[in-house]
Amino acid sequence: MSEDYRRLVETMPGNGVTIEVYEFTRKAYGGSSAMPSAAPAAAGATAAPITVVLPTAMHWRQVRIILTGGGALVEPGALQYAIGQLEVEVQKLNPKSNIFSRAVASAGTGESGFATHYRGRGEVWTEPTTKHFILAAMDGEQDALLLDDKAFYACESTIALKTHIHASVQGMFSGNGLMQPKLEGKGVFVIESPVPVNEIEEIEVQPGQEVIVDGDILLMYSASLQVELKPLVRGLRNLYRSGEGLVYKIRGKGRVWITPTVNMGK
Repeated sequence: MSEDYRRLVETMPGNGVTIEVYEFTRKAYGGSSAMPSAAPAAAGATAAPITVVLPTAMHWRQVRIILTGGGALVEPGALQYAIGQLEVEVQKLNPKSNIFSRAVASAGTGESGFATHYRGRGEVWTEPTTKHFILAAMDGEQDALLLDDKAFYACESTIALKTHIHASVQGMFSGNGLMQPKLEGKGVFVIESPVPVNEIEEIEVQPGQEVIVDGDILLMYSASLQVELKPLVRGLRNLYRSGEGLVYKIRGKGRVWITPTVNMGK
């Protein structure tokens, strides 16, 4: 069976793990166009137009994780198939927490309270998706990241996948949840993005500055930053007049990645 329909677009090696992103195109028949009928119409009548269904190219993406003695954590439900000599187990995101606190964290982040851990030698293919993938690496605790809800996809098992709890209860009304997935450690990882990488904007936050971001477009940010989830303005009347809900107010030193085009076309 040929695999030529898949094209390798990006690869990121780790320690005993390599993560690859593939892309392929399929035609979807969702659009239509009305064309005038070629058949003669009766006297005084207008020929009914013919509706032609037009094929639309859909770009799909798929992740392959190659294991050569290392391990990887994958979002539950992402597996399509795996090959090789692999050990698979379910891993808690916060090993010291109980099942109730993990359920609360899962509800707060939109992510599962668990991840699927693969290790050994072989390869893991994930389900195709029309969303985009971002491959990256972190070199230690100083690179720790907080992710948007449902952004985590997979990482090398040398990275700790945790749940960060915001100090402000207002976070649960922000659209991003009271809790967010946190990546910490050293290794390679992949996150799922609603927009391509060239439409992601990186903001370098400097001490003394404040960055205000709508939660809908916040993809991830440095865990070293001080973040508050609160109304843009004080007072219920002013909140109503501003037309804005809760926003992220970010201070400190670090980086923020946003997706300004995510709501276009909605």
